Amino acid sequence: MSGSPNLAEVATVTQRLAVLLAAGVAPASAWGHVAASTDSQIARRVATGVDLAAAAGGTTGLQREAWQGLAAAWSVATECGSPLAPALRDYAVSLRDLGDAQRDAQVALAGPVATARMVMMLPAVGVLFGLALGFNTLGTLVGTPIGWGCLVVGGSLLVLAARWNRRLVAAARPVRATPGLACELTAIGMAGGASLDRTRSIVDSALVQFGIEPEGHVDEVLRLSRAAGVPAAELLRAEAVELRAAARAMARERAAALAVKLMLPLGLCVLPAFLALGVVPLLVTVISSTVRSF
Repeated sequence: MSGSPNLAEVATVTQRLAVLLAAGVAPASAWGHVAASTDSQIARRVATGVDLAAAAGGTTGLQREAWQGLAAAWSVATECGSPLAPALRDYAVSLRDLGDAQRDAQVALAGPVATARMVMMLPAVGVLFGLALGFNTLGTLVGTPIGWGCLVVGGSLLVLAARWNRRLVAAARPVRATPGLACELTAIGMAGGASLDRTRSIVDSALVQFGIEPEGHVDEVLRLSRAAGVPAAELLRAEAVELRAAARAMARERAAALAVKLMLPLGLCVLPAFLALGVVPLLVTVISSTVRSF
């Protein structure tokens, strides 16, 4: 499956549901077929009659938001009597793109992490190298004031580098799994023939029920629709597409910049930590031994 494991499962289930529903399969049967053809435990629970939101209750982060978005779309379409397959197909594409952006962030992280791990092994190599040359580098590191200072400085820099890396990676991850969903839900509701007021009420209730952050874009699109005298549903779908595209572009931009940003903690923290833990104690030991030999 493409994309991050967090979102790939939801995307696969959503895509297969869209295909089955478009082919005329009943919703309950569609869930049963999807559960039988995937490894999704959530799909299997839903196929046995468990509510989707409850079935996804054990998930967290973007994965939970993605399942809640699917549940909201299903709820709005059911209540408004609207066709669900086209919306699910677009939603699956959006999830896969965001999942790919997560994977890009992981790929960008792999190189700097491997380098950092290698560099963090160098202090031990420096100590062993000093011992091999007959210098008690380890004794200097743990038994002298200078060595203690090196331990404090080097350890602090390594901790700072680890925290810095985590913050950079967190900032590069997609923020939301459901961009444009409010616009898409409103378009779904209107496709079933419900009035605008009833559709807005159903959509707002679904957003609250499934814990999805509302978006102000719906009001902007509806104002444009009234001013131009054109149907709102197509404008809403177009706006949803634009919001998903913007989210994908932002996620990919952050992932691309991550590889460069991760070099900062490597150069400013990890390499100085190597000097503090591996090089300075060796130099101090060599100088001390040389002075005592005279």
